[in-house]
Amino acid sequence: MTQQNYRQISIILDRLRSAHNTGNIFRLADAVGAYEVIACGYTPCPPHPKLTKTAMGSEKYVKCRHFESSLEAVRVLRNENYRMILAVETGENSVCAWQKDYLFPLALIFGNEALGVDKDTVSECDGIIGLPMLGKKISINVGNCAAAVLYSVLARERNSKIKS
Repeated sequence: MTQQNYRQISIILDRLRSAHNTGNIFRLADAVGAYEVIACGYTPCPPHPKLTKTAMGSEKYVKCRHFESSLEAVRVLRNENYRMILAVETGENSVCAWQKDYLFPLALIFGNEALGVDKDTVSECDGIIGLPMLGKKISINVGNCAAAVLYSVLARERNSKIKS
């Protein structure tokens, strides 16, 4: 396995409306060394003025692809031999992000804040991960969620290397 594939992470954004949230996730993708951001549906893609403002130049360094749907993206990644594709959702079927063992190449799907990840897409995933929600609203901003989940992946990877 190449070094790139050893820890390759693709971030799939399913129908995000906000260019500001998308730009924030581009900055995050750069910060964690993600391989790419995949924008699906009407998710804003570079070049986009609001995305560019929030991304602060990171969109120049992070690869981006666009697909009409997250389901199409998942099917393409399967053909590219991704070992694990996970939806990030809140719910009873979710495994806590910091308790999951991850396989790479890895894809994480973050959905629209109102609609979540497309249900047909979720059915083709290898599982669902989420964050504990202890309040009444059981919701946080998608950019904040992506940060917590991605850094959880990095921490789990780091801890597994220390143990071995």
